Amino acid sequence: MEEIQSQSDNYRSSSSSASSPVSRVPSSNFFYLRKPGSLRQPISFEDSPDWEETDVDVRMEEGGDSINVATTPASPSLSKLNSCSLPSPPLPESTGVARKVNGAYIAWKDLTVTIKGKRKYSDKVVKSSNGYALPGTMTVIMGPAKSGKTTLLRAIGGRLDRSAKIYGEVFVNGAKSRMPYGSYGFVEKETTLIGSLTVREFLFYSALLQPPGFFFRKKNVVEEAIHAMSLSDYANKLIGGHCYMKGLPNGERRRVSIARELVMRPQILFIDEPLYHLDSVSALLMMVTLKKLASTGYTLVFSINQSSTEVFGLFDRICLLSNGNTLFFGETLACLQHFANAGFPCPIMQSPSDHFLRAVNTDFDRIIAMCKTWQDDQGEFSSVNMDTAVAIRTLEATYKSSADAAAVEIMISRLTDKEGPSLKRKGKASNLTRIAVLTWRSLLVMSREWKYYWLRLILYMLLAVCIGTVFSGLGHSLSSVVTRVAAVFVFVSFTSLLSVAGVPALMREVKIYTSEESNYHSGAFVFLLGQLLSSIPFLFLVSISSSLIFYFLVGLRDEFSLLMYFVLNFFMCLLVNEGLILVMASLWRNIFWIVLTLVSAHVLMMLSAGYFRIRNALPGPVWTYPLSYIAFHTYSIQGLLENEYLGSTLAVGEVRNITGYQAIHSAYDISSNTHSKWKNLLVLFLMVLAYRVLALVLLHFRVGKFTSLCKVFCCNRHLKD
Repeated sequence: MEEIQSQSDNYRSSSSSASSPVSRVPSSNFFYLRKPGSLRQPISFEDSPDWEETDVDVRMEEGGDSINVATTPASPSLSKLNSCSLPSPPLPESTGVARKVNGAYIAWKDLTVTIKGKRKYSDKVVKSSNGYALPGTMTVIMGPAKSGKTTLLRAIGGRLDRSAKIYGEVFVNGAKSRMPYGSYGFVEKETTLIGSLTVREFLFYSALLQPPGFFFRKKNVVEEAIHAMSLSDYANKLIGGHCYMKGLPNGERRRVSIARELVMRPQILFIDEPLYHLDSVSALLMMVTLKKLASTGYTLVFSINQSSTEVFGLFDRICLLSNGNTLFFGETLACLQHFANAGFPCPIMQSPSDHFLRAVNTDFDRIIAMCKTWQDDQGEFSSVNMDTAVAIRTLEATYKSSADAAAVEIMISRLTDKEGPSLKRKGKASNLTRIAVLTWRSLLVMSREWKYYWLRLILYMLLAVCIGTVFSGLGHSLSSVVTRVAAVFVFVSFTSLLSVAGVPALMREVKIYTSEESNYHSGAFVFLLGQLLSSIPFLFLVSISSSLIFYFLVGLRDEFSLLMYFVLNFFMCLLVNEGLILVMASLWRNIFWIVLTLVSAHVLMMLSAGYFRIRNALPGPVWTYPLSYIAFHTYSIQGLLENEYLGSTLAVGEVRNITGYQAIHSAYDISSNTHSKWKNLLVLFLMVLAYRVLALVLLHFRVGKFTSLCKVFCCNRHLKD
């Protein structure tokens, strides 16, 4: 691999010479200067500091299983601009990471991604992109909105949706292979964290869901991730962000999401928009932390929209995109010279990233059209005084014919000449371990979130008190049968409808599962079983408290076995409700549609439950078949009434008695079989399983798998014309 090092040095020296047309003179101030009236004048660096460049030594030992990465001090931060001293903040001591990582290098060649209907005029979201990322460096994919930067990042990381088609080649350590589990981490732009856990607890549970190991080893990994992302001061604080809890600042929350992937100890880390929703100070701290992380050997690749000058100076390489076209790939400072050579030098008092995006963002054309009568002091509204489309074509043509593009192609060729050590797949925690971890984590969350759980318990008890007092003092005469049937119907129907209060909590659990499953840290079956086990104590507490209140206020038969059946029946009813909500949360991603669909389903089930009209008298199509048979209200109410009236007698006058079945048969359709109530309970139990199986299928299709992507990489090697 000496040739790789030689080529890397040649490329760096060519980029450096291109980016520094004048000799470097150490000083304390750094300027971007452009001579007035000379649009195509190259950038001059006046009073420029003596930059220390990062040299990455990539050596692959024969027969070895790792890459040795040696890094010198990082590439410069443009910390002082326009004679205004802007010192970089000192790196927190907690960000130092002693453990070195055997990084991996990535190269992509002629990478094209097509997504049907994604673009108005073309399905090609990324077009013939070339580039690479080396261990110990930060490679940033930059561009305006809808330029294809996130798509390119996901294509390199193997995280595209099934609807996308990939053409071209992606190499990892010189081999055309997909990155195995555990060798890389991917941090999404929008991540879901568990607000009721502390940072340390959240990372520890994440570590338990990942590769197997001893508990003390997991704790060490968590502590390393906390220190690596400068989270020591927040380790024992709740993440928050919902209920009554004040959440962590956006910067810390973003670093927690990155730390979650670091507990896997990956060699490559992909981050989509690490500065998303961060202010300038938080953004700078984030990038300084990532820079320090890269210095330990990680290969960092991330997308970004724009950045401050300080942040821009921390990047090692930049891939500039516009409408899927690569306008530049290379060293950060060389990009400034590339724009100057194309006729668009960076003006004084302007951030480089702002200048780049100004030149390649077509949205600025509308602004210029509105302000075409305005002029600046130089007689120009913009330093890029031509149409953006023309600027994009000029930059693209200049790059294709430049030494930078040729150097990238040669570097890719060198990196892919010989296969390096293959990345090893890490083992996964067993399903039994994952179920236990998810169950315990959910129980801990439930115990802390009063708004979504304990408040629901209070609401259920208040509703039971209200219904019980309305129907209290009924007695056990024949005249009370119809009213007692109404009481049972109202109790089952209204308490079931109250389950809508649990939608936000279950919706958040599905989001957490989606986030963990996207990185293969969880599974649909494991998640649903863990959720079921963790919900049993809470739902049983709800059922027994509400049932006791209703049972004794209404005055149902005073027998312990009948009371226990009532509690068990209502408990099953709550479990069915929970499964129905999971189905809706798996089907929809918007809480409005979940609540609307859930309430509509409950109303239809209540209408067909046999109370407003006896089940046998309902119209055959739709209401009897299938609604009355899929409505859990039917089996719950029927079982409760059979529990109350079968085996009992009611007095008619002073000398005649009738059975409970005869008394209620005209008011509600029940069976005369004494074992019928257990059959209804069995049907409810089967419904619990059926709804969760349906949720399993929906979650599988919603989250999707990326197994087909491996075939795409292996089969589609050529760019589609």
